Amino acid sequence: MEKNIKAAFAKKVNDFSLPPYSELPDMGLYLEQVARFINSCMMPLGCTELTISMISNYVKKGVIDPPVRKQYRAEQIGYLFFVSVAKNVVSMEAIIRLLQMQRAIYDPRTAYEYFRSELDNILRYISGQKDKLDNIGVTNTGEKTLIRSVLTAACHVIFVNSSLEERKPEGADTAGA
Repeated sequence: MEKNIKAAFAKKVNDFSLPPYSELPDMGLYLEQVARFINSCMMPLGCTELTISMISNYVKKGVIDPPVRKQYRAEQIGYLFFVSVAKNVVSMEAIIRLLQMQRAIYDPRTAYEYFRSELDNILRYISGQKDKLDNIGVTNTGEKTLIRSVLTAACHVIFVNSSLEERKPEGADTAGA
């Protein structure tokens, strides 16, 4: 049973890869395009979709910078990927604090690439594709420890949800349950 659950999750992990920062759209995407792009990238993991109203609220709360001429750039999209993962395990206030700490130390590209690498690292560990977590990056800071902790918790939630979805009886609909 354990092997079947891990194997099914490993397949999802293998089908998932966040784009590198250099491949994030930087020509400016409109709100609906941003939501579609992020949701299509996160779909293999079965994460809760970001809606346009959620993204608008993140702008209002100062989680991400407002769009310029209604267009979002790579930096904002990178932060939204982090929010889409972290929102499942920590409050929006905690996400704002984490991003503030990150902005004080790392540029957006470095922060995103760390997030992307660490997310992949943890997903592969939880899915049984790695025996231990790799040390990502060259520094060990409290901020990185916090991010790793948030991502570890989020990846465990993703694993549990994925495993429950795999074990759902045929024809079962949990909506309204």
